[in-house]
Amino acid sequence: MQAKQDNVVSIHYVLRDTDGEIIDQSAEGQPLNYLHGHGNIVPGLEKAIEGHGEGDEVKATIEPEEAYGPHREDLIQKVSKDAFQGVDELAPGMSFRAESDAGPMIVTVKEVEENEVTVDGNHVLAGQTLDFTVNVAAVREASAEELEHGHVHDGSTHE
Repeated sequence: MQAKQDNVVSIHYVLRDTDGEIIDQSAEGQPLNYLHGHGNIVPGLEKAIEGHGEGDEVKATIEPEEAYGPHREDLIQKVSKDAFQGVDELAPGMSFRAESDAGPMIVTVKEVEENEVTVDGNHVLAGQTLDFTVNVAAVREASAEELEHGHVHDGSTHE
């Protein structure tokens, strides 16, 4: 069976930056399972895996536009420290869920000043070209429930 729309695909992957440094990888013996064609992984990688089956190795270089998007300066903002009431200590690198005009997003604290905090709403990999090496571990048909929910059910509880 080959990876195509509405199939569950299990992959082992190694993600490297353009210098060859490992950014992320699947855990040993624990492939990433996703529902193909439902936006569960970056679009460029999904396109590269399309049509491949169990045992195939896929190498793909994904440009920012097909990964986490370009780095956007408009997603970096200064906000009042008052927005963080209840947080005892703010430090660069901390992440928070925030509401925006476009819906909920994760922001990362970049700088903490006396009365203001600089936050960045870009994904940490925005603007980066990504190099993936993927081994397709398995491909199967999705269940009706997985298709209805738009993601793989792996036996853990969810809403």
